[in-house]
Amino acid sequence: MKYLMITSMRNEAPYILEWLAYHRSIGVDGFLIYSNDCDDGTDVMLDYLDALGVITHVRNDKITKAGVQWTALKRADKHPMKAQADWILFADVDEFVNVKVGGGHLDDLLAACPDATAFALMWRMFGNDGRAEISDVPVIEQFTKCAGFPCYAPITSSMFKTLFRNDGSYEKLGVHRPKKRVEEDASKIAWVNGSGQPLGPEYLDKSTVTYGACGGIDLACINHYSVKSAKAFLAKTQRGLPNRSDKELDLGYWVDRNFNHIEDLTIQRNLVQTKKIMECWFSDSKLRELHLSGLDWHHDCASKVLDDMEGVRLFTRITSLTRSDINPRFAATLAQLMIAARRKQKDN
Repeated sequence: MKYLMITSMRNEAPYILEWLAYHRSIGVDGFLIYSNDCDDGTDVMLDYLDALGVITHVRNDKITKAGVQWTALKRADKHPMKAQADWILFADVDEFVNVKVGGGHLDDLLAACPDATAFALMWRMFGNDGRAEISDVPVIEQFTKCAGFPCYAPITSSMFKTLFRNDGSYEKLGVHRPKKRVEEDASKIAWVNGSGQPLGPEYLDKSTVTYGACGGIDLACINHYSVKSAKAFLAKTQRGLPNRSDKELDLGYWVDRNFNHIEDLTIQRNLVQTKKIMECWFSDSKLRELHLSGLDWHHDCASKVLDDMEGVRLFTRITSLTRSDINPRFAATLAQLMIAARRKQKDN
């Protein structure tokens, strides 16, 4: 297995097949998926995809104090698939690897940086593009507007996910990056950003942000569709965050991620192939039924949120809210303050 993607899912049924099909189209040949507490049929769909040989599905039922994602990661560390993979990436179902070099394949990214052992792929925040309804259309086709680059604030817009060579340099998986470096010889580990530029020694162990001069998206990035349409977001608010399920997804979450400043269609070079793979899977009546049933659940979930006045208030606010670019000079200062505050918080 050359490329392994690992993820944790809860209530993602309408989006699973596109995410799998897209990443298959760019070269991913292994998927290790953990699920927990599903109400929309996500776990049933994953079981069926496992039976078809498309993925490997593990029910992540007994969650430890570490939280959903970290429980899954600790279990994935011990799974045989991890040892079989040449390259590994942990990414959520709303995160799509957008390779811009060559033909848009992961092999093209590796060819552009043959000495790299870890690619820090920066998040590119995509907004709702003015869409309110939940639509059964591929996410990468619906939502084409995103944050400009560089995006100075919030600091989350400069975070990354890591595609790394599984050569034993790191002992453990992490949400954003591999953890617990084993390889003492730093010269054997080569971190680069999404433009193929070398990253400093601080990236060997801790950093999860490629801010300012460290940022780069010329070769590849992560298209992050964390809000989707307004009603899709309402359904998502009922789930909670994957690594902090007790924390609400609220107006602040929407503001931090709903960027619609510029149009970026680069990921759509793989749209035709993605649709072909999806159409093949939809020819299986059971798989299509599971997909549509999940879609109906999300429609119903959004409707239930709107039965409550607080849900109506949230919907009104997110559909009427617009965000303009922050002055770069002010934003740069703001971001530095946020970085300093986070370091202080960790020290305490």
